[in-house]
Amino acid sequence: MNIILTGATGTLGSRILFSLLEQKLNSIEKIFLPVRKKAVIAPEERIQNMLSSKNAPDFIRQHENEITNKVEVIPANRMLDPKSFLKDLEIDFFIHSAGYVNLSTDPAAKEEVFKENFEFTKHIFNAYADSIKKFVYISTAFSFGDIGGLLKNDRLENDSGNYRNHYEASKNAAEKWLLKRAQEIKMSIQILRPSVLGGNIEEAPNFFISKYMVFYLFAKFFYNNTSNDAIRFSTNNVSGLNIIPTDYAANVIVKVLETNIEQLNIVHAQETNMMKGISKILDAVGFSNFTFTQDQITAATGFASKLEEFYYETIGVHLHPYLTSRPSKWDTTLLESILPMPNYNLEDYLSRTVSFAKDANFRNQKW
Repeated sequence: MNIILTGATGTLGSRILFSLLEQKLNSIEKIFLPVRKKAVIAPEERIQNMLSSKNAPDFIRQHENEITNKVEVIPANRMLDPKSFLKDLEIDFFIHSAGYVNLSTDPAAKEEVFKENFEFTKHIFNAYADSIKKFVYISTAFSFGDIGGLLKNDRLENDSGNYRNHYEASKNAAEKWLLKRAQEIKMSIQILRPSVLGGNIEEAPNFFISKYMVFYLFAKFFYNNTSNDAIRFSTNNVSGLNIIPTDYAANVIVKVLETNIEQLNIVHAQETNMMKGISKILDAVGFSNFTFTQDQITAATGFASKLEEFYYETIGVHLHPYLTSRPSKWDTTLLESILPMPNYNLEDYLSRTVSFAKDANFRNQKW
């Protein structure tokens, strides 16, 4: 089979690449990877650095020569000109994992977020429509918005329109457009929605993740804090965050490729309670001067300390909508029939993932 994978140097994209190679190396003829140059590091060098990294699975390093012969790196500026490198080759699976994660609620950020996640997805789909058999879009479980209740796999059953930020709205718009457009041209399509990504649960190294974002940024903020000020967090005892190990999400994506499943939420059946989760995160980074409140904290209500003011004027702006989200439950029956969820304690997993990140000084992988 022939595959195109975008976002191969990203957190999930790199793990999808590893899983593809681990599970399907013998059946892969060519896998094309559109990659941007990063500073002075050429696209080909970025992929080579990733494949030879100490954090790559043993299988990848052991089969590096064979893998190198099957991987073709495409400079990102040629991505929308598929004939320049595909010629007449037909692609079995186009996996669009690249995305722009920006949780800003600032109206000024909307245009950029939609350009990257919605408009660019449309351009990609249209450019490759005549060359591919199946388009696989890696969305997010949060594309439904803050809906609460029981969430199923079909978009039509869950759509709320109550988005916490432009990122969720842009992913929602891309999903709707792709489903409609694919039906019009009779293209096979898959919409896969992983939730918040955490460190590996089964793959070595355990608890590794290539880029520290979302709840990791929260942990890093307080790990780097040198103030003894107290801080209050606006949340409640029912809100939760759905976290999924990156290796599990990637393995599901690869296993589901050759099925007829059109939409799938890749989520944990249970959410991590916000109050318990925050407590575990802050304990892991050694910060203890905090309390919880159900009151909303803003400049208008006043801040209790300089640290509290700094938090709510920076990352707190983006994280607050998640700390106060409606509680959700997820129907994982179909998901677990594809790949059973590993059995682990949510709070212990969160503590150990943050501890792993702290030991790595929250440094992202340089590939």
